[in-house]
Amino acid sequence: MEINKRTILWIVFSVSLVVLWNDWMVSNGKQSIYPWAVPVKTATVANTAPTTGLPTAAGAAAVPGAPGAAGSTAPAPFKNEIITITTDVMKVDIDTMGGVIKRLELLKFKDANDKTRNQVLFDVNPKGVYVAQTGLVRNAPGDPVPTQFSGFVAKSGPRALDSANEVQLVLEAEQGGIKLTKTYVFKRGDYLIDMRHDIANIGATPVAPSLFVELLHHGNKPEGESYFNSSYTGPTMYTPNEHYKKLQFETIEKKGTADHAKQADDGWVAISQHYFVSAFLPPAKMPREIYTKKVATNLYAIGTLMPLGAIAPGASVSNQVKLYSGPQDENKLEKIAPGLELVKDYGFLTIIAKPIFWVMDQIHKVLGNWGWTIIAFTILIKLLFFPLSAAGYKSMARIKVVTPKMQAIREKYKGDPAKMNQATMELYKTEKINPVGGCLPIVVQMPVFIALYWVLQASAEMRGAPWIGWITDLTAPDPYFILPVLYAISMFITTKLNPAPADPMQAKMMLFMPLAFSVMFIFFPSGLVLYWVVNNILSIAQQWVITKKFEDAAAKK
Repeated sequence: MEINKRTILWIVFSVSLVVLWNDWMVSNGKQSIYPWAVPVKTATVANTAPTTGLPTAAGAAAVPGAPGAAGSTAPAPFKNEIITITTDVMKVDIDTMGGVIKRLELLKFKDANDKTRNQVLFDVNPKGVYVAQTGLVRNAPGDPVPTQFSGFVAKSGPRALDSANEVQLVLEAEQGGIKLTKTYVFKRGDYLIDMRHDIANIGATPVAPSLFVELLHHGNKPEGESYFNSSYTGPTMYTPNEHYKKLQFETIEKKGTADHAKQADDGWVAISQHYFVSAFLPPAKMPREIYTKKVATNLYAIGTLMPLGAIAPGASVSNQVKLYSGPQDENKLEKIAPGLELVKDYGFLTIIAKPIFWVMDQIHKVLGNWGWTIIAFTILIKLLFFPLSAAGYKSMARIKVVTPKMQAIREKYKGDPAKMNQATMELYKTEKINPVGGCLPIVVQMPVFIALYWVLQASAEMRGAPWIGWITDLTAPDPYFILPVLYAISMFITTKLNPAPADPMQAKMMLFMPLAFSVMFIFFPSGLVLYWVVNNILSIAQQWVITKKFEDAAAKK
């Protein structure tokens, strides 16, 4: 049993080395060593002007402006301008050509790679296109309507909050007897943008247009992500029937679309990335068509198409859409729309990670510091598993006390493994030792450890959160490797408290493993290493007390 325990530790150690090697390969621009890994995309969009295949009423793609494209017209010469709206939490650039949101900067979040810059979500640059756009589609092919390629006129008004609680931007365009008025409303402290579309029939015949809302995104991961801090990036959606679904750029690239619900009466579409999300939230209980498609080289779209019904001459209709573009704040997202909080990616241990975050969130409301919250949570977990870990440490303490007897058995039956194992099991039975008891504390805590890793990886609430001194971001690795070194020291002490392996080579390897794992922890979030260091310190104290008790009892016999 002792050999099996060390075999398990060796397997973990070997897998860790493979992970480290893969991370080094990817970070140096080489292909992942995993056979199932998809090659990292480095392609950029040659033409950085956002383009899209505008969905027709039937959902087929047609590129406006392309020869023979249904519903396309050559736009009149138009001099566009970029209008910048600034609130206390975001700075947004909107192009009057189509009313496209071409850049969105989050003023409360720093860029992961360059702390002198703010985090940018929507953007158009040589590396790729990520924008939000809306427009109309007319049922009758060939009839022009205001789209994302139409020139809009901006009404005058304030462009920043200043002392107000909200600021509006109104854009107007007329085409094909239809007047489209887009009204963007930005509110103080809010990442939710209200987007009202007023469609007026100024022609002489009835019209029946549809409104589309669409997110365009290049297929690249955010810069600076590696194996240890990577998270899902791509289209996501939610419908009442299929619930939350993650789609893949790679699938859209191969098939031209992704497998998902095409019709719904509720739900949302989004682009998710590490810590952040941009989601279009159409009106509730409104029939819509959901689509995904490849638009151009390394450019993909997810959107919703909503029929507006017949509009008589002189009449108008309104459609109120919301656009959320900001952090994956779980508490806020679940209040905005059903299922929106699910974009916070906890990985395969969501069932454990979600309650862990809830408990930590409650602790943080009291302590106000995520570092101390992690320490308090570690103590709480230690108390929860106290009986189990105590039983494990008692088992190891008993093994350590009877180690001389075990050595004598090995010497006596070194030429007969069967008798050696039989005598060892009899000794375990006599001394009331559970040979696998020492592994239980580690095995039981591993799911908590992995789930906490994903909590730290997914929680925008902790992004950039400091602890003390040199730890300025608990979701980033320790910049001075202090916590990994403390972890190595604590593991070395723990190894010394455990029963010594009979094999000298195994004993040397067990002393080497703390160093190996501390090297691995250099790449992990400092908050996770903090958890493990505190856990080890508490375990050392508990194990030392229990071991001392058994050694004193054995000495009195």
